[in-house]
Amino acid sequence: MKPVILAVAVLGIVFAPAAAQAKGCIKGAIVGGVAGHVAGHGKLGAAAGCIIGHHEANKRDAQRNDHRTAPPSRDNRI
Repeated sequence: MKPVILAVAVLGIVFAPAAAQAKGCIKGAIVGGVAGHVAGHGKLGAAAGCIIGHHEANKRDAQRNDHRTAPPSRDNRI
């Protein structure tokens, strides 16, 4: 299992043009690899975990950017 996780981590770093692109993939691959190993499909779990982790990281970044660019709320008038 360790070689699979290492291979996914290395591939995620090598094929990512910037470090931000690999965000979430490595953590997702580790969690997915462990869960997949328990189910008997470690490689499939690592690949799926990478995809899901990357998607979730992008979603979090988009939410952070929305909060930064949103105009101030006028709901707090007195």
